[in-house]
Amino acid sequence: MARRLRTVGLDFTESAPLRLVFAAEVAAPPDAVYRALADDVEAWPRWFTAVTSAASTDAGAGREVRLKGGTLLRETIVAAEPDERYAYRVDDANAPGLTALLEEWRLTPAGTGTHVQWTFAADGSALFRFALGLGRAGVGRSFRGAVRRLDKRLAGAPA
Repeated sequence: MARRLRTVGLDFTESAPLRLVFAAEVAAPPDAVYRALADDVEAWPRWFTAVTSAASTDAGAGREVRLKGGTLLRETIVAAEPDERYAYRVDDANAPGLTALLEEWRLTPAGTGTHVQWTFAADGSALFRFALGLGRAGVGRSFRGAVRRLDKRLAGAPA
């Protein structure tokens, strides 16, 4: 059963008790990456393998995302700045121990491509923070793999 999480704002990316920040470069330009993140939500499972389903809700103001293992997240978009930033706050989740979560994708031009930085800002029980800290390397691998697949997808190659 999903529980209501604490409402946080964009500043949570700097103040969260647990912050995981990962970055990668892709050949696709920022506008293409942004459209994949913000406009083509339903395609996320094709390139981010931790996501099993994703759908826009509330006329694009929110999302509902399911992850492998059965985690359900109901989110509100808190920043949609074309070609620069896409961020969402999780409002409801069934993840045990999670009390607040905000994810931010920052896009910066890098030559003809894009520097993609993902910040996973979270709070939760001591056990949740400990487990996520231990899982940092795996979350990083998941991010890097997702960005590689997204870049291939945007280039027209099979992901």
